[in-house]
Amino acid sequence: MRTVSKWVLAFGTVAALAASAGSSRAQQTIRVGWTIPAEESKYWMMRRPAEFPDLGKTYNIEWTQFQGTAPMTQALAAGALDCATQAPLSLSNGVVGGNLKAYIVAQHVFEKPGGFSVYWAVMDDSPIKTIADLKGKTVGISVIGGGTQGPFNMLLKQNGIDPAKDIKLVEVGFAVSEDALRQGRVDAVNMNQPFAARAEAKGGTRKLFSLSQAMPNIVHILEACRADFVDKNPELVKAYVRDITSGMKKALANREETLKVVSEVLKAPIPVLDTYLLKDNDFGRDPGAAPNFPAIQKMLDIYAETGMLPKLDVAQFKHPTIVAPLQ
Repeated sequence: MRTVSKWVLAFGTVAALAASAGSSRAQQTIRVGWTIPAEESKYWMMRRPAEFPDLGKTYNIEWTQFQGTAPMTQALAAGALDCATQAPLSLSNGVVGGNLKAYIVAQHVFEKPGGFSVYWAVMDDSPIKTIADLKGKTVGISVIGGGTQGPFNMLLKQNGIDPAKDIKLVEVGFAVSEDALRQGRVDAVNMNQPFAARAEAKGGTRKLFSLSQAMPNIVHILEACRADFVDKNPELVKAYVRDITSGMKKALANREETLKVVSEVLKAPIPVLDTYLLKDNDFGRDPGAAPNFPAIQKMLDIYAETGMLPKLDVAQFKHPTIVAPLQ
């Protein structure tokens, strides 16, 4: 399935966000999109702003929460956001289908060997035993066209399933994925932390497949800013990237406080978060929030090989000086 052909701007949603654009720039404010989970550096900035000397003094942030990366791509392309969390696939879809020009300025999380990999779960008593058994079933995904759909589509195709024709794909946010599965609204659904840990603690579900089976070392989410905004406001964006860098360092250096910060944002109990967050069974994080451009290029190459994207060069996303880590 060519996600690009179905990439449509949600003008009604982003127009409201764009309304304050003029006043935002005048006040040296950056409009940032975010989602859950796994954006600890941004959560620190949101919940512990006093830890960042420039934030609220030399510049401000207008935070807007989204369901996933694809809607934020739409908002970036429409000029309603300046920077936002992105996945390589959704960002590339914005470039190809929405004429978006953007820089990757930082990275949040990636899948590391032996760590957590986003997976699809079924109920223990489900007759679905293999990926091939998903044919004709209703399958949940956090956001259609989002970052997880690329390797998801690849795995289905490798097992004889056409993701566009052989399943009913429905959007189910990570926070409600467990309920959707247990209530029978979907036959299989994607699981991410902390919701996976919560579901595993309750029991009754089992892992069907994980994304690492299709693509090792996935860069799940990164931080991207519109190129025109960066070019017009380089010092503002530098301040933001410095704080993203600092936020990542704070998150990794003080796990006890990070547990509190993440609990406040995700509304998840600390005991649940403590089972995985910043442990070996979690995602990987670069200590300076540095983007792994070679890994992102490899992902773009795989998407091109499978027909999901045209051939793209990751170099177009790299600013010569404004990229984490910045001190």
